[in-house]
Amino acid sequence: MHKNIGTSRAITSARRRTLALAAGLLATATFTPHALAQNATGNWPAKPITFVVPQAPGGANDVIARAVAQGLENTLGQPVIVDNRPGANGNLGTSQVARSAGDGYTWLVTAQSAYTINPALYASVPFDPIKDFTPVMQLAVAPYLLVVNPKFPAKNLDELVAYAKAHPGKVEFASAGNGTLNHLLGEMLKKQRGVDLLHVPYKGAAAAATDVVAGQLPMTFGSFPGVMPFVSSGKLRVLGVASDHPTSLAPDITPLGKDLAVTSWYGLFAPAGTPKSIVDKVYAAVSQVLATPAMQERLKTLGAEGVNSNPDSFKASLPSELAYWKKVVKDSGAHID
Repeated sequence: MHKNIGTSRAITSARRRTLALAAGLLATATFTPHALAQNATGNWPAKPITFVVPQAPGGANDVIARAVAQGLENTLGQPVIVDNRPGANGNLGTSQVARSAGDGYTWLVTAQSAYTINPALYASVPFDPIKDFTPVMQLAVAPYLLVVNPKFPAKNLDELVAYAKAHPGKVEFASAGNGTLNHLLGEMLKKQRGVDLLHVPYKGAAAAATDVVAGQLPMTFGSFPGVMPFVSSGKLRVLGVASDHPTSLAPDITPLGKDLAVTSWYGLFAPAGTPKSIVDKVYAAVSQVLATPAMQERLKTLGAEGVNSNPDSFKASLPSELAYWKKVVKDSGAHID
């Protein structure tokens, strides 16, 4: 009698251990990293999202990022914070996002110059533009304008070249910093027209444009969003657009020609490893924001245009762009250790 009871108890105890082991295995299977990631993705976004802008406030990229962020808040139901992290021509903020977790809460909104020019310009950069990021989309494109203070005597590019040749080393041009796109445009102009211009770097495009408005320096290359308000108000005179054809934003502005033709975009990136479902959700949400008449009008007012872009096309375009700017930087002679 007692023997049977002991056996029964032993069997019951074994069954309990078996059930406990099975439950543990089930829990392990349910909460694998993949399953946890799926669960987090399903709840995303559950907290505020950050757009890191690696340029100073007030520049073109900052203005576009804030416009998109404002519209995105209504679509996603969470605050979208714009965090300006200027420094090292965009390398500081870009590397911060490269090191961020791919959880969908940190994104990079950057200008083309910081992303595709810096890897060629610097001896080394703290990020890999191909491996460290997941391209989402181009947000907008904006041409660059050659502008001067209204008191400067030149009324067009030829007059500027003639004046600079008559005053070698005396004509200064402002830029957003060493190696930025407006700096390279100035270097390209020097080389192609054989003029001696003095480069004066600033910490951001807004500061450069402001000093040209104030008459501290005579000229700068600036993006449409950054300088067009000053042109419209008569505080700057435009000499031409850095393109080989007129821009639809202002068809009356004279193109500077193919030797000074550049296309500047502002793009959205996620850290590498961000789940595709989150990337796709953000792409769809941002596309919805950009497609609204209000946003299209706002971009136009800023001097930027919407562009057809998606994660696949954006990713495919980057290797050739990086190669193109590597050649431009080499030809310009610009370099930063």
